[in-house]
Amino acid sequence: MNPALIACLVVVILVICGSVRVVKQAQAYVIERLGTYTGTWATGIHLKLPIFDKVARVVSMKEQVADFPPQPVITKDNVTMRIDTVLFFQITDPKLYCYGVENPIAAIENLTATTLRNIIGDLELDQTLTSRETINSKMRATLDEATDPWGIKVNRVELKNIMPPAAIQEAMEKQMKAERERREQILRAEGEKKSAILVAEGEKEAKILRAEAEKQAMILAAEADKEATIRRAEGNAQAIVEVQKANADGIKLLNESAPTEQVLTIKSLDAFMKAADGRATKLIIPSNLAGVAGIVSSITETVKTAKQDVADNNDKRPVNNVNAVNTVNTTNTINQ
Repeated sequence: MNPALIACLVVVILVICGSVRVVKQAQAYVIERLGTYTGTWATGIHLKLPIFDKVARVVSMKEQVADFPPQPVITKDNVTMRIDTVLFFQITDPKLYCYGVENPIAAIENLTATTLRNIIGDLELDQTLTSRETINSKMRATLDEATDPWGIKVNRVELKNIMPPAAIQEAMEKQMKAERERREQILRAEGEKKSAILVAEGEKEAKILRAEAEKQAMILAAEADKEATIRRAEGNAQAIVEVQKANADGIKLLNESAPTEQVLTIKSLDAFMKAADGRATKLIIPSNLAGVAGIVSSITETVKTAKQDVADNNDKRPVNNVNAVNTVNTTNTINQ
């Protein structure tokens, strides 16, 4: 075989292999033909004309992150601070991205700095520190609109760090410390107030409970005294009734025994002897003891009659007659 032919075949094969390109996922190839844009290759296998076509630029279609260095800005109240931002963007049109601006990242950085200065210039220091979300939204809207001709879509803008001057930071720290101390004093005062209120309420409830306990104790003591008095009265009444019954039973037994005159005479002498043993300073003794025996006999008959009446009355009600009691006592004395 002719070596020249083999060489030609090898060259043709190499040229054909060099003309076949495979575009990966999330990539795009910008193709130029003789220096003129001819098209954009998406994901897949593509064949270009040798010598005439070339891949001008490989563009990534993924979302990208650009971290810009801190930019000096001045607030509305003339406070200079430094703010660094983070930008999240994505290329939507590779042709515009390649031919729209010379250096897209540098253009976005400068545009971010100017937009940030415009927004911060309308805000005071306190508003700048507390309005990050508002600043992010305004910057995203402005940058997204400005980068549309470049084939770039800005998805999100974040203020990474806000660095006020050292003097401002020191003043803010002092202010924060003073505010915290004020809150601490307020909380301590409120705690002491609540504690004093709780202690006073506890003492009040304790006094009320002690007063109620004393009142209840006095009531119970009065009821106990009343109950004891009632019981003593009932006991005295019962004792009187028992004494009356015993006296009645004594009279009954005396009548049933039918004492003789000699027994009555002896009882009368015993009664006089007991009377002589008493504290009386004078004692009158009748001269006629037989007459005394007769008197005693008369008294006995009278006692029998009184006993019969008392027995009849005991069947109906308790004996409460003072005369009957005196009669019984007289009879007991005679019996003794």
